[in-house]
Amino acid sequence: MASLIIGNSRTKDMVGEMAMLTPDEREHAGYAALRVLWFAKVGDVVVLPRLPRADYLAYIVGHTRTDIDSLTILAPPPGNDGEDLLTPDRMADTAFRERLRATVRERRVNDVLAVYTDAAIVDLVDAVNLAGALPGRPFAAARGASLINSKVVFRALAAGVGVAVAPGRVVTEPGEAVRMVGELLADGHSAMLKKEFQCGGFGNEIVSATDGVRPAGSNRVVVLSDDTAIENYVAQRWDWLTVGGRDGLVVERYLPDCDTVYAEYLLRDEGPGLIGTGQILMEPVAVGEIVPALPLTEAGHAELVNEGERLCQCIHTMGYRGYLSIDAILTPTGDIVFTETNGRMSGGTHLHTVVRERLLTAAQRPDRVLLERQGWTVQSFAAADQWLTRNDLGFDPVTGTGVLLTSDHLPDGTVTYCIVAPDLAAATAVASKLVSTPRTTDLASTASRTSGGAL
Repeated sequence: MASLIIGNSRTKDMVGEMAMLTPDEREHAGYAALRVLWFAKVGDVVVLPRLPRADYLAYIVGHTRTDIDSLTILAPPPGNDGEDLLTPDRMADTAFRERLRATVRERRVNDVLAVYTDAAIVDLVDAVNLAGALPGRPFAAARGASLINSKVVFRALAAGVGVAVAPGRVVTEPGEAVRMVGELLADGHSAMLKKEFQCGGFGNEIVSATDGVRPAGSNRVVVLSDDTAIENYVAQRWDWLTVGGRDGLVVERYLPDCDTVYAEYLLRDEGPGLIGTGQILMEPVAVGEIVPALPLTEAGHAELVNEGERLCQCIHTMGYRGYLSIDAILTPTGDIVFTETNGRMSGGTHLHTVVRERLLTAAQRPDRVLLERQGWTVQSFAAADQWLTRNDLGFDPVTGTGVLLTSDHLPDGTVTYCIVAPDLAAATAVASKLVSTPRTTDLASTASRTSGGAL
């Protein structure tokens, strides 16, 4: 038996409005989708927005010990918005569906794993006769996943369950936003404004009455010195914050100097199970992760996991099935304040389910820290891989330590890397070596990249 793995790395429910993505954001999202190749096992069928480069694919299957010839990798023809994203029109292509239907029948696929289970995924799996293979299909078919990823709905669920959230409320009118922001600033606090749908902190803005506030979870801090400035700001940003008034807006107290942590679960029919915890590195938006969540004390870890499981039980009862990441912040006083739920494969799912569970032995796992970061500038993927090998820094399964290249060479000339080490100090030392190294010598690659077709 095999799985159908679908790399729909960005959807409307994740980013609020696809048209608001810049060309660079679309291109990066297309490359991020290739990360689902880490989940592939023998016989699997993988659907991507574009076919992977040969060296990146060979690198992944070399580490996961997957027979490359056993995989079928498909990419539908480019759609109205190009080849970067798996948009609904691409997945509705007739010839693509016919090919996929025949392939999943031949491979006896009995499970579907998508980054995000929206209505387009339900439509696709129904069309290729895999309706029974999609976990939580009834909930997904009713567009339930958007509820789990809504920051507005999150506050309602958190209130119902009784877990801690930052003081604030959901607003639906500009005047409400002006009043709420004004109250927070008048009380000496800064305010965090959160779009209902976005990820990585890119849908948040911080506003403050004074300079000097360090942003985390948002790209910027806007200084608003009086009521007129608040009114003007809300008027100017309302359409962006609410997608033209379509979505709700969360306005809450900004809690500075916090660590961002999370607990990730897998919700099966029998119930939720913890797969791991981690820390999201915000500089000022998400740039990487540390696994496990090292800033937490033993008591803090228990609180994060136990309170997170209460949210999980609620969401499981609603009918959601799949990966669920529950995010929180750890305040300087040790309090844990929950911030959102993400019903999808997260930026750390591969760290827990592939790197820890498949690449490390049971004996190695308790004594390893994973540090993943974006932005190592290199000439090419092959050059980076060879540099790591020459310098004895590549991942070694025998010792369970070393560097993995978890992304392909991105359009901005960087790769994402994951350092597996005995502790954070050792991982940080390796990271320093990488970022201080001059760009690796370019190695010509004959690998090609194709936007439509199959491997």
